[in-house]
Amino acid sequence: MDKRSAIIERATSETQISITVDIDGDGQSEIVTGVGFFDHMLTQIARHGLLHLTISANGDLHIDDHHTVEDVGIALGTAIGKALGDKKGIVRYGHSFVPMDEALVLCALDFSGRGHLEYALELKAQKIGTFDTELVLEFFRAVAVNAGITLHIRQFAGSNAHHIVEAAFKAFGRALDAATRYDDRVTGVPSSKGAL
Repeated sequence: MDKRSAIIERATSETQISITVDIDGDGQSEIVTGVGFFDHMLTQIARHGLLHLTISANGDLHIDDHHTVEDVGIALGTAIGKALGDKKGIVRYGHSFVPMDEALVLCALDFSGRGHLEYALELKAQKIGTFDTELVLEFFRAVAVNAGITLHIRQFAGSNAHHIVEAAFKAFGRALDAATRYDDRVTGVPSSKGAL
């Protein structure tokens, strides 16, 4: 099979981002965005998604974290989509339930080519450390739209915002790994339409 990797450079007046992703990695990552909690969450995607992921981001953090988090999501989604190419031979669908202490979160996704997010996390805390919890939604929406993923993230239990968010990122990584695996029984793309 062809190597499934991509390099994306994204530069705007607000952020400069460089991302390298290898779908068939081993969970290793080198991530520096300037937003500590976000780095920790991106590391979870790489580790549990078995990606090799390198992210370097310089953003206007003197304003807030919003542009950096959203633009990393845009670039990561673009990189994942580019790395998968025509998606021939992949499973296409993936899901994972991840418990973290009292929290339980489901991520289910489909590489449908139609970027869409359904998001149902109940985060009562507005901040995790200095990180705005509303940015979790912004990140996942940016990834879904730019990777062409139909993405559902749903909380079934939990009260601690850190636990809920970390479970969501881990679940996304594991669902991503499941959906991007090859299935020897799949000829072409896994769609009755013949294209995704």
